[in-house]
Amino acid sequence: MSTTKKITVTALAAALGVTTLAACGGESKDSSASDGGSKPKTVTLVSHDSFVASASVLKEFTKETGYTVKVLKSGDAGAALNKEILTKGSPQGDVFFGVDNTLLSRALDNGLFTPYEAKGLSQVNDEAQLDKDKHRVTPVDTGDICVNYDKKYFADKKLAPPQSFDDLAKPAYKNLLVTENVATSSPGLGFLLGSVGKYGEDGWQDYWKKLKENGVKVVDGWEQAYNEEFSGSAGGKKAKADRPLVVSYASSPPAEVLFSKPQPTEAPTGVATGTCFRQTEFAGLLKGAKNEAGGKALLDFLVSKKFQEDMPLNMFVNPVIKDAKLPEVFTKFGAVAVKPQTVAPDTIAKNREQWVQSWSSLVLK
Repeated sequence: MSTTKKITVTALAAALGVTTLAACGGESKDSSASDGGSKPKTVTLVSHDSFVASASVLKEFTKETGYTVKVLKSGDAGAALNKEILTKGSPQGDVFFGVDNTLLSRALDNGLFTPYEAKGLSQVNDEAQLDKDKHRVTPVDTGDICVNYDKKYFADKKLAPPQSFDDLAKPAYKNLLVTENVATSSPGLGFLLGSVGKYGEDGWQDYWKKLKENGVKVVDGWEQAYNEEFSGSAGGKKAKADRPLVVSYASSPPAEVLFSKPQPTEAPTGVATGTCFRQTEFAGLLKGAKNEAGGKALLDFLVSKKFQEDMPLNMFVNPVIKDAKLPEVFTKFGAVAVKPQTVAPDTIAKNREQWVQSWSSLVLK
């Protein structure tokens, strides 16, 4: 099962006609190159395609440690993880970033990581530490998958936007929601897991029957759903989209504001905070890493305040450390899910394939 990458700066900027470049540290020709016969100069970070960091921040890491970061992007989250499983023991790099709580058990069950307790881990929020006893992975960021709504549509219709899972199945919102295919999309899978968290392992099927009867539309991935089908996005407006509800992220409204020219004083989209599922991403030291010392230093850096405060405007995710400050565009235009749905990684591991098959039979036929 593949998963599509989540919302990125590059993806949304493209939809708005803005060009951005992923920032990477300079690369040496050989990851095992040494400086005067001492330690390797390069540490390789294997990641999904959504990893972006400011060049200045990666240069600061090099200045502090002597290591240059080489970023090796390997497709979406599911594809990147599959490649690491296939090369287990002889990894492509030193650190893997981007496995989230929906796929964490696969990585751990395959023994991909060497345990390491990162410096600064005590500053990471407890709820993000899903492997806190063994330290095989280090939490790096969180993001909430939630239904977004087109503010103008609901204002024009004088209809209150939905705020909960229950609301989405009401007749007032018939034929308004577009979501992503659970089998091919990370936000699609997250939304399914949110319904499992809300209604339980025995109740989510009945909920999806109601959504289907209420006209939910399913497309392959986030790009199509958000930029082609959702009337509230910049891309959707250009495409004359007709669905004012979409499964996206709580960080989508700040992104809409940031990349609009001129920037609006109010986000054109809102978030139904009662529909959210909490996604947590992790990094780990790959077993068999050629530069284990550099990998450990990089894990320390990923939970440092400097990197954590750099993430929001690069990857539109939230920091996991307690004292990191969010940029104003997040605090002013973003949404906070006070009680997002969660499902234990071992429960996901046990049921994921079955749930996806059941969902496909129920919704797509």
